[in-house]
Amino acid sequence: MSPVIGQLQVVSGDTVRVPISPDEPVFAGHYPDSPIFPGMCLVEYARLGALLLAPEAGLELAALESARFRAPVLPGDELTITVSWRRDGQRWRCSAHASTGRGAVATVRLRLRVGGTA
Repeated sequence: MSPVIGQLQVVSGDTVRVPISPDEPVFAGHYPDSPIFPGMCLVEYARLGALLLAPEAGLELAALESARFRAPVLPGDELTITVSWRRDGQRWRCSAHASTGRGAVATVRLRLRVGGTA
């Protein structure tokens, strides 16, 4: 069985998936008549996915470098996040590409560091 954080499931060495339940509490206020999954929640799933698939133990978020949202994530969607890594000195850079069955929804770029290092 694949490791799971909440509903986040590793499906390969560079990909995680998470079902977006229609019962998510964030949909009540974002937006009641036309619910969409908040972008900050996508960023958080990208961060969690990156940590699950990290090339080195003990990494933590140093910075959110960018986030580009291309399409909405809707109740009932399955979110797939594929990550790629690049070492940058003592830090790592992660590019996370999120999609649903309808196509690309976001690209998130993160900078991570080993815990406790500047």
